[in-house]
Amino acid sequence: MADEITVFQAVGGEQFFFDLVDRFYDGVESDPILAPMYPADDMSGARERLTLFLIQFWGGPSTYNESRGHPRLRMRHFPFRVTREARDAWLSHMTDALDSMEAPQAAMEMMVDYFVQSAEFMRNVEEDETPPPEAL
Repeated sequence: MADEITVFQAVGGEQFFFDLVDRFYDGVESDPILAPMYPADDMSGARERLTLFLIQFWGGPSTYNESRGHPRLRMRHFPFRVTREARDAWLSHMTDALDSMEAPQAAMEMMVDYFVQSAEFMRNVEEDETPPPEAL
């Protein structure tokens, strides 16, 4: 039986994820909803962490776990108000970044599915938790 290749292999390895994350954060840095969630003095760190996480998640080297431990994504994102609006902005920048990349269709579809699920999983604020301004 032939070995199945990973998404990491299908997209050509690490460089794909470095480029994807750079394109993603180029959008995030100017986004009025998302940019304030990131420390301006550590955007390079945020880029590196996401890149290493995605490389590992999609079948590449486990450098992320070796340097940061278990991803604990919800715990690490809990301090931020991830509303539907923030989720949608994040997902929009990620899908725009993916759309600008070249990769096999099956790999792209797997990544989109994962990002849609992950974006929703990170949402930690229901809109009805915050009263509308006119109710205050």
